[in-house]
Amino acid sequence: MTPDQMRDASLLELFSLEAEAQTQVLSAGLLALERDPTQADQLEACMRAAHSLKGAARIVGVDAGVSVSHVMEDCLVSAQEGRLFLRPEHIDALLQGTDLLMRIATPGSANVGPDDIEAYVALMGCLLDPMAVAAPAVAQPSLPPEPAAPQVEPPDMVSELESSLAASVEASRKAKRVTEGGERVLRVTAERLNSLLDLSSKSLVETLRLKPYLATMQRLKRTQSNSLRALENLNVHLKEQDLSLEALEALGDARRLLAESQQLLAEKTAELDEFAWQASQRAQVLYDTALACRMRPFADVLTGQARMVRDLGRSLGKQVRLEIEGEKTQVDRDVLEKLEAPLTHLLRNAVDHGIEIPEQRLLAGKPAEGLIRLRASNQAGQLLLELSDDGHGVDLEQVRRSIVERQLSPAETAAQLSEEELLTFLFLPGFSLRDTVTEVSGRGVGLDAVQHMVRQLRGAVVLEQKAGEGSRFQLEVPLTLSVVRSLVVEVGEEAYAFPLAHIERMCDLASDEIVQVEGRQHFWHEGRHVGLVAASQLLNRPASQNSPATLKVVVIRDRDTVYGVAVERFIGERTLVVLPLDERLGKVQDISAGALLDDGSVVLIVDVEDLLRSVDKLLNTGRLERIARHSQQAAIVARKRILVVDDSLTVRELQRKLLLNRGYDVAVAVDGMDGWNALRAEDFDLLITDIDMPRMDGIELVSLLRRDNRLQSLPVMVVSYKDREEDRRRGLDAGADYYLAKASFHDDALLDAVVELIGGARA
Repeated sequence: MTPDQMRDASLLELFSLEAEAQTQVLSAGLLALERDPTQADQLEACMRAAHSLKGAARIVGVDAGVSVSHVMEDCLVSAQEGRLFLRPEHIDALLQGTDLLMRIATPGSANVGPDDIEAYVALMGCLLDPMAVAAPAVAQPSLPPEPAAPQVEPPDMVSELESSLAASVEASRKAKRVTEGGERVLRVTAERLNSLLDLSSKSLVETLRLKPYLATMQRLKRTQSNSLRALENLNVHLKEQDLSLEALEALGDARRLLAESQQLLAEKTAELDEFAWQASQRAQVLYDTALACRMRPFADVLTGQARMVRDLGRSLGKQVRLEIEGEKTQVDRDVLEKLEAPLTHLLRNAVDHGIEIPEQRLLAGKPAEGLIRLRASNQAGQLLLELSDDGHGVDLEQVRRSIVERQLSPAETAAQLSEEELLTFLFLPGFSLRDTVTEVSGRGVGLDAVQHMVRQLRGAVVLEQKAGEGSRFQLEVPLTLSVVRSLVVEVGEEAYAFPLAHIERMCDLASDEIVQVEGRQHFWHEGRHVGLVAASQLLNRPASQNSPATLKVVVIRDRDTVYGVAVERFIGERTLVVLPLDERLGKVQDISAGALLDDGSVVLIVDVEDLLRSVDKLLNTGRLERIARHSQQAAIVARKRILVVDDSLTVRELQRKLLLNRGYDVAVAVDGMDGWNALRAEDFDLLITDIDMPRMDGIELVSLLRRDNRLQSLPVMVVSYKDREEDRRRGLDAGADYYLAKASFHDDALLDAVVELIGGARA
């Protein structure tokens, strides 16, 4: 790339940045002018934005941008001077020009051709002078220069113009991203920012490790003080004895040296205390500053939303206004990015489903213009969002009819569903109240997608409504994904953290409070039986050898699912800095991330949703163990264990039941990847696997097993529909010990093969 090309690329990037900032000014100002076209401050702001874009486009040689911004500026100046009153058609055209400018300035966006520019210039010409002939103007390479500036800039002015444009962009970015104080803005990549936060959190942990050293020195100081007193007592007793001069001098030297060392130790202890305090303070400030760099005002996610609501309403023949409160609420950048899509879904849903057309609103005694209100606030480390509209609410009877028509529930049951239960159906995948597909609704994509995206943020969404008065969505998500308030517990002599957002309570459970219901352990919690599971089994940790009088139980909830998880010890609540796991590990079952405790030790943060899925899987496969004494657990382990891997539920269940009835302990996996994770986490006496499976097939699974030092001697049986000789040879060559074709499969064939490979069910 030549220096001229590099300069042009730099200028175009600056122009794109300025266009992003100035088109936001135009959009916000034009929406305000649509409500009151006489607002002088908004007219001035929009005119200056169009003027700035015209000058910037001329500098970088983007002639299309010059043409569009020039006619927009003419329109706004006419309105300022009272020669033109802005009507809806003017606002529509100016907003169209704003979109056109953004397309022109965005690299890689859809091309804007000369015909588009000519048509837009002609449209604006007709709006400014209705008597003019509505013929498209011929596109010129560049517009004639303004009187105050020559058309062709001398070569020696290029750097000056580039500096001017850069300064303009910097000012625009400050207006957008800096609240007050004239701060300088520096662009930093997200990766570097994450690295800075990671290093600052580790620095904070390292400073805390000074505390035990300081405590040791304090103990040493006390020991020396006691030693000096003991020496003084010895000196008193020895004075009564007839000692030689040499002995008295030696005693004096010992007292002096001990006093000097005590003084030196006291000074160094004080210095270390001061250093530790200063280091911890600075590390805390560094960490807080790094974390604050990730926080952005909630307003950053709202860019273009008011415009979208307005345009969508007009396309549906509705008058809609969006009011926003709490724009300055600080939220983590990553959370903001993930909130944009669900908020857009909800806003479009409110305009399309909630707000009525003006005639219906007037008949209902409402103003013709509908109101959508979005509030954001910070409460105890959570971002609370409330999105409400003053529309007609949800037609519960229509929901009831749709449930029956879609055969989601019998009519008798649907008739007795409460309002809260009916509203939950709206979050089901594919559920829609629209019979026809439009550009906005009827595709069955919406609230289920919103719920999925909010859950990914470890949050929740709730819908409330009042017939005839509107609906209200409440979203609760963490303010940041960088830190999480957690309960740290001990399981299998290792630390694990449960996010507080998923914890209902902690309790000590006496053995007589545990009851058996349908063969499973439960306890009574808030008026109902709650299932009890052992964290050691879920997290693949060795069970505790102790049998305490009471169990430490964490009651966790994810939406309507509640379980009690028995742990060994409560360590306490901690605010943890989230450290993502190495990508090479893939998705670690039941774990979302890691963190460091105050002493520098590692703690794994539990993925509660994944953990609850693991509980369901253990229940469905009959593998959920009872919390009992070690001797009872040992009796269970003594049964030979078999892992069945098959993506067919029917085949999997058939094999499981056959083997269970013969007395084997059976675990199942739904595909090769699931089976590989189970093999690495638990001990088995035999693997039975299919070949054709998603994610990882049986051949790859067996090959991995034979390359693993711990697993390479494990007996393997392949059960497959493929019964050709080459298929059989391929399975055996991969390392299988036995190949059984499903086409000739029968109960005795499977059981006989198992006995041949590993013997009977008991060890």
